[in-house]
Amino acid sequence: MMSNLKLGVEVIGAHNLMPKDGSGSSSAFVELHFDGQKFRTTVKEKDLNPVWNESFYFNISDPANLQNLALEAYVYNNIKVTHARSFLGKVRLTGTSFVPYSDAVVLHYPLEKRGIFSHVKGELGLKVFVTDDPSIKSSNPLPAMETLHNSDPHLSQPQVQPQQVPNPFSNDKAELRHTFHHLPNPNLQHRQQQEQYAASATQESVRYAADEMKAEPQPSRIVRMYSSSSSQPVDYALKETSPFLGGGQIVGGRVIRADKPSSTYDLVEQMQFLFVRVVKARDLPSMDITGSLDPYVEVKVGNYKGTTRHFEKKQNPEWNEVFAFSRDRMQASVLEVVIKDKDLVKDDYVGTVRFDLNEVPTRVPPDSPLAPEWYRLEDKKGEKVKGELMLAVWIGTQADEAFPDAWHSDAATSHDSSSAASTHIRSKVYHAPRLWYVRVNIIEAQDLIPTEKNRFPNVHVKAQIGNQVLKTKTFQAQSMNPLWNEDLLFVTAEPFEDHLILTVEDRQGPNKDEIIGRVIIPLNQVEKRADDRIIHTRWFNLEKPVAVDVDQLKKDKFSSRLHLRVCLDGGYHVLDESTHYSSDLRPTAKQLWKPSIGVLELGILNAEGLHPMKTREGKGTSDTYCVAKYGHKWIRTRTIINSLSPKYNEQYTWEVYDPATVLTIGVFDNSQLGEKGNRDMKIGKVRIRISTLETGRVYTHSYPLLVLHPSGVKKMGELHLAIRFSCTSLVNMMYIYSRPLLPKMHYVRPLTVVQLDMLRHQAVNIVAARLSRAEPPLRKEIVEYMSDVDSHLWSMRRSKANFFRLMSVFSGLFAVGKWFGDVCMWKNPVTTVLVHVLFVMLVCFPELILPTVFLYMFLIGIWNFRYRPRYPPHMNTRISYAEAVHPDELDEEFDTFPTSRSPELVRMRYDRLRSVAGRIQTVVGDIATQGERFQALLSWRDPRATAIFVTFCLVAALVLYVTPFQVVAVITGFFMMRHPRFRHRLPSVPINFFRRLPARTDSML
Repeated sequence: MMSNLKLGVEVIGAHNLMPKDGSGSSSAFVELHFDGQKFRTTVKEKDLNPVWNESFYFNISDPANLQNLALEAYVYNNIKVTHARSFLGKVRLTGTSFVPYSDAVVLHYPLEKRGIFSHVKGELGLKVFVTDDPSIKSSNPLPAMETLHNSDPHLSQPQVQPQQVPNPFSNDKAELRHTFHHLPNPNLQHRQQQEQYAASATQESVRYAADEMKAEPQPSRIVRMYSSSSSQPVDYALKETSPFLGGGQIVGGRVIRADKPSSTYDLVEQMQFLFVRVVKARDLPSMDITGSLDPYVEVKVGNYKGTTRHFEKKQNPEWNEVFAFSRDRMQASVLEVVIKDKDLVKDDYVGTVRFDLNEVPTRVPPDSPLAPEWYRLEDKKGEKVKGELMLAVWIGTQADEAFPDAWHSDAATSHDSSSAASTHIRSKVYHAPRLWYVRVNIIEAQDLIPTEKNRFPNVHVKAQIGNQVLKTKTFQAQSMNPLWNEDLLFVTAEPFEDHLILTVEDRQGPNKDEIIGRVIIPLNQVEKRADDRIIHTRWFNLEKPVAVDVDQLKKDKFSSRLHLRVCLDGGYHVLDESTHYSSDLRPTAKQLWKPSIGVLELGILNAEGLHPMKTREGKGTSDTYCVAKYGHKWIRTRTIINSLSPKYNEQYTWEVYDPATVLTIGVFDNSQLGEKGNRDMKIGKVRIRISTLETGRVYTHSYPLLVLHPSGVKKMGELHLAIRFSCTSLVNMMYIYSRPLLPKMHYVRPLTVVQLDMLRHQAVNIVAARLSRAEPPLRKEIVEYMSDVDSHLWSMRRSKANFFRLMSVFSGLFAVGKWFGDVCMWKNPVTTVLVHVLFVMLVCFPELILPTVFLYMFLIGIWNFRYRPRYPPHMNTRISYAEAVHPDELDEEFDTFPTSRSPELVRMRYDRLRSVAGRIQTVVGDIATQGERFQALLSWRDPRATAIFVTFCLVAALVLYVTPFQVVAVITGFFMMRHPRFRHRLPSVPINFFRRLPARTDSML
């Protein structure tokens, strides 16, 4: 009955521990002993008030003997250098004090000495209870102590049961930890205990007196969607791999060469394919009564079959199509190439060419392509018949030139095996169009002729390129010669297919505009510039909108003119992606391009554990492909059909012009194979910043594919990649770090944030439209997802994440301030005395201040070199605040723009946003108040305060004039660091004076 009985111990935290590391602090951890079992918590570096919030479960071997057992909790200080530990105190609880979970509370126990000479102080907070819940498993056995740099930081983070929403950046450098134990800690509500034990369990008090223990109220639990840990879950972490690639095995980023010569595709696993090139046929026999023939070719290897397109009434057809069969899936020994005649009822057999697969030659680039040969057709009995077929058959790898355009057996659908159907599943390299900014300076118009003669027109100019429409302000002065002098910016792409259409319109009433005239300018005739030189203006005659015939337009001209300055600005970089994830920063004009600094090589190996995106034949499956984007070059792998663990093994290269760029790889489910043609579904995305990669090293990692759904963050699988960044010019790459991030024109004639956002949206639409016209098309939803078009939309989750990022940035300053406060309060007298000595030295020798600061930063940088990251950064659910987000906040993030939710829900969210904005408003007001008080020091708004301050300034000037600066600095420093005995708790005189200064809050409505 009691076989499931376990002792649960929640180690909450400790308070006011004894400093043991010589610098006024300790790196504490707790070791629990019970019934022959031991567990340890994580180490909290340099913290005298550590907080763990970690749970452990002990097996109770003999429940009848529970009252005679004891729980011992030892608190130790971890000594990093010698890997030893020093005693900080212990707590001992007897079995008579153990209670059921429903009665357990957090108690703070005073730490005991181990011996008569032990120096111990402080308290340890524990929550101890007994449970028989069968779903709870006992904790893992205690491993050996390992330092942080010898263990995987992701695998070593404990699963912490949260008691409050934590700052996801809280375990930064100020809180490095050593991990001794990993324990998944589910959020279990131990509300029901076994009644028999609850009735018999005695709730005697522990041997401490009641006044020696402090109980604290049970905090409310926050249930997280997928993880109850404040650290990145292990399942979401990056995993380093050591695959065997074309160049050898990758171990620790280095290639261990194999005995065989390395392949050109050395970042992917070498895959062998049987290639069959069907070129053409001749002298085919007539099959129909009419003497015609509708031939097509069927290539068969075992259960795999591929077909060419068919020709109508042609006896000498030419196909020139390639078929690739994966050797890993082939179980046949014979290749059959069959020519058939397309018929309505049943296709007729024409002839066959058979090959023994053991006799097929092997070809590996850079070998010359295998020349096709003529083969005589045979009938089903093996006898020669009329007709010949030109074929080339060889065994090659994915490095073969025929691989990208070939029909693939692992990418073939069961319902359509023709090569024509492989349009949407084959691999492809796309080149995004070169984008230009079109700057239209609308200066003025002359001699306008309005439709109504008895009034002056209220005119504006509407400019349009494609679906981009912009308007000038309405000129309302009483004149026929309106003046605007406004700049309008558009985005266009090469080749310039659109025209710039300028329409002068007269505003006659609300939503009623009358066209006065129009100018059409072909963009291929517009002048280009690569700098900020002045473009000459031109006068354009306005044409009547009713004249549509070209000849009529030439004849029907009148005196109204439009004064313009139009140019194609090539000195800018057209942003077509989120500025934080830019993959290219070069200007549009090619003459401004600098030479490349390196080469980026990407090997897309495989995906594992993908989430099924559709059902087929009653089973969940996916038809996945990958898309990678860097610079102007987009690539798409072939689609692998019916596989949740697809193998791609495709390698691509890019030239790198700036290391401060990002490579983006996305995984998608192909929805174009059926008749519905739905939107392709996103599975996940990986971003890799080039500047975080070491040159020459091969990074082979399995990246988690994380997607945020309305229900929370979800892992959709893992993507296995191999990446190498090779530097061609180290000098040029170092020189790049001294150059501006964007081209010169962005600083000479900067664009506003509103303009950049609008132009980026238009640029993404243009790129999506162009790539969707390719074959196979790269659909709009793919381009938008890869370009992060919605990164600017409001999200409460992103706002909280950015707030915690900001707090993490200033955490170092906060830590320094806390340390200096401890120095001033003499928490560690030795440290305070040393700071006094150092301060006096710097005051006496001020020329040592800057060298000391820079030498300190140099030593810190050299020291951190040992702990440098060994892997590229990846998406982190903790930093993104995706684990603790509220479901309604996620629903708001996935809402459309404009909203599609109910008015009641929108009202609730609006009120919530008002409350958040109200707090921000209060903080901004407080900051403004402090600034206004500084201004009030000399403004005589408060005459007495200003008089006091002016008098103080005069006295201070006289004192500082006759007193050496070193003396003033030493006195000021010693006064700030004076002993607490000379302090009092009331605010200082300067603070009291400053807080009494007036601000402009009294003038606020």
